[in-house]
Amino acid sequence: MYPVCTRQVGREVGLGQRGPDERRRVTSGIGVDRRTRSGGRTVKIRAVKHNNRKKTFEIRTSTKALVLPFSQGDPTPTVEDPVRKSFVDEEAGREAFTYVPDSGRSGTVHVEQVLEYNQDPRYLRNLLLYRLTIEAQKRATASPLSKREITRRLGTSAAQLYRILDQTNYRKSVDQVLALLQVLNCEVDLVVRTKTA
Repeated sequence: MYPVCTRQVGREVGLGQRGPDERRRVTSGIGVDRRTRSGGRTVKIRAVKHNNRKKTFEIRTSTKALVLPFSQGDPTPTVEDPVRKSFVDEEAGREAFTYVPDSGRSGTVHVEQVLEYNQDPRYLRNLLLYRLTIEAQKRATASPLSKREITRRLGTSAAQLYRILDQTNYRKSVDQVLALLQVLNCEVDLVVRTKTA
């Protein structure tokens, strides 16, 4: 079931023009991530192997080989309940893998869990951008400034403002979101800490 879209009645759009609420359609089947709709390529799992001796899963994508310890899985494989088989999950669009311990209880791990565990720089950048955008949305909603005034202070267009506020748009820069937060009278502090085990 698809959501119903209501359109504004009475607006005029010239021949071959799109209305302000219409976007370009992204054709399916070209490797576009359905969640982000950013046009970036989805990370697909090419192969997965399990190593009961090392207690790790070895995941291969198109660009790199990653490792995930058994402790990150649910259910957690143990010495008494080792992994019997692991395979790339076709039902998840090759974006996850499934493993089956001797007990028969299967577990599935999404590629984003693997990227987060391995501290993939691109994934972490997108996560930072997402969190900043969500905060900017909250601040823009609570701000006494109108959208028109925000766009004027940013020196940009309304369409660009909406692209900056779109949390699924990963093509924008962190600078753009920081500039928006500055206009919304926010101070952003970056905290760097030592990782805990």
